[in-house]
Amino acid sequence: MPLAFTKMHGLGNDFVVIDAVRQDVSLSTDQVRFLAHRRFGIGCDQLLLVEPAGRPDVDFRYRIFNADGSEVGQCGNGARCFAQFVREQGLTDKDTIVVETASGVITLYVEPDGQIRVNMGAPCFAPAQIPFRAEQEEDRYGLELPGAEAGQAYTLGVVSMGNPHAVLQVQDVAAVPVGELGPAMENHPRFPERVNVGFMQVMDRTRIRLRVHERGAGETLACGTGACAAVVVGRRWELLDEQVQVELPGGALTIRWAGADEPVWMIGPATTVFEGKITL
Repeated sequence: MPLAFTKMHGLGNDFVVIDAVRQDVSLSTDQVRFLAHRRFGIGCDQLLLVEPAGRPDVDFRYRIFNADGSEVGQCGNGARCFAQFVREQGLTDKDTIVVETASGVITLYVEPDGQIRVNMGAPCFAPAQIPFRAEQEEDRYGLELPGAEAGQAYTLGVVSMGNPHAVLQVQDVAAVPVGELGPAMENHPRFPERVNVGFMQVMDRTRIRLRVHERGAGETLACGTGACAAVVVGRRWELLDEQVQVELPGGALTIRWAGADEPVWMIGPATTVFEGKITL
């Protein structure tokens, strides 16, 4: 039976979005990999599955799968595309949409100009909850990579935005060998569930440039939770102001964090590319 889908992107971070409210959908890991494959399937960084609400205080539930078939708890660009999708598909006409994810409940706001504002929740720094193997919570950690020169360590901040992130400050983000460092850090044994890795260049207190290696997907053109994580770490390191423009290869996001236990806010676009049907 053909499966209806919509191809979307948030600043080039692309998604296959599937309505599991009006069609019966059950996907295996191999089927997710097939749909995400850019030559044999549709092609995407992540697949988003839109499901009916499983509790009375939310509007929908949605699940997120990386291109390798692994399921993850949160995706900022995906959340914006989710909000756009359910409104375009006539599943809701609300401007404020409450959504359940594997990592908790988030609230999405559709702005008058079409931008999507997302309450991403408060960041978590407790190592055991990220998860990250450390004896105690710190602002900065040293990390040595297997095969690196003896004594060479990388300084990074570690935080969960519903999924684990490591953030490194670099002098020139364009010169960073993301294709080498990203996978090595993603699979470091101190991150038992792997990690997303952000490389942050601070331009001034209100603007950064960022490249992100996403676990299970590789480097993407944009990463919403990665942008949030970079700003949170930059704020903790006293490098950034409360509101920051994050320049990613696919475009810019606005991130705001007041600090402490306050939620992180993300504002950015979501774009529908095309719709289709595919037989699994």
